[in-house]
Amino acid sequence: MKRREFVAASAVGGLALGTSAATGRAGEGPSRQLLELRLYQLASLDKQKVFDDFLTKAAVPALNRAGVSPVGVFKLHKDDNPSLKLEADSPNLYVLRPYPSAEQFASVPARLAKDQEFQEAGKAVLEAPKSDPAFARDESSLMLAFEGFPKLEVPTKADTRLFQLRIYESHNEERARKKIAMFNEGGELDIFRRCGMTGVFFGQTLIGTKLPNLTYMLGFAGKEAQDKAWKAFTSDPAWLKLKNDPAYTDTVSNITNLILRPAASSQI
Repeated sequence: MKRREFVAASAVGGLALGTSAATGRAGEGPSRQLLELRLYQLASLDKQKVFDDFLTKAAVPALNRAGVSPVGVFKLHKDDNPSLKLEADSPNLYVLRPYPSAEQFASVPARLAKDQEFQEAGKAVLEAPKSDPAFARDESSLMLAFEGFPKLEVPTKADTRLFQLRIYESHNEERARKKIAMFNEGGELDIFRRCGMTGVFFGQTLIGTKLPNLTYMLGFAGKEAQDKAWKAFTSDPAWLKLKNDPAYTDTVSNITNLILRPAASSQI
C-alpha cells in the first residue's frame, strides 16, 4: 500500500467514533463534512503557475468526479498581509477539499489513481522527476465541520473577493472544546452572520499541526466589505457581552491570521 493511501486508511480508523457526526443520522440535524486543507510548498511563482494549471486542467475536475466539490485554491500576497513582513508574494498554494464522510476521504487517493483522464492530463506534474519536482512538500490538516456550520459555503464570487483564514490555538483540549462551544452554543456564529462575517467553513482540527485548534475561513466581496464586517462585529453588544463571559476565559492562546486570494483554479 502506498504511503498516502495508508495514511488515509489510518485516518478513517481514527475517525471511526466520529463517523456518525460526519455522516449524520436521522433526527440529528444536517450531516457535518470533513474538510481537508492542504498547503503546497512551491519553489517559485513560476512553479505556482504550473501547479495552478495542473489543478485547473487535471486535479480539480478529477476531484469533482470523485465527489469532492467545490474545491478552493488560494494564494497569499504580501500586500494583503503586511504583518507577515513578506519580501515577495508567497509561491505556495492552499487547497481546500470538502468530504461528506470519512469513507469518501479515504477512497479519493485510489479513485484518482484509477482516473485515466486525470493521470493523462496531469502527467507532467504527477510524474515530475526528482531533479525538477512539481512541489517541495505538502502539509495537510483534516477538520470536522462545526455543528452550527456543518457544510462548506461559497459566500461570494465577486472578482474582487478575498478570504480570511484564521487558526485559533488553545493551551489544552478542554479550553479548545469550550471555544468551539462559544461558536455553536454561545452564539458567536450567529453574531458573525448578523455582522456580515460570511463563513466558508468552521472546523475542529482532528489531524494536523498546532493542535489543539479550530480553523475557519471567511469570504468577503473585497477589503471594504471585510473592514465593515469586522467593525460591526467588534462593536456588537452581543459580542462584547459574550467575550467577557468568564465561562470562555483563556480559550485561545494564539491566533494565525492570513488574507488569501483565489487562484485561477479555485471554485470558491
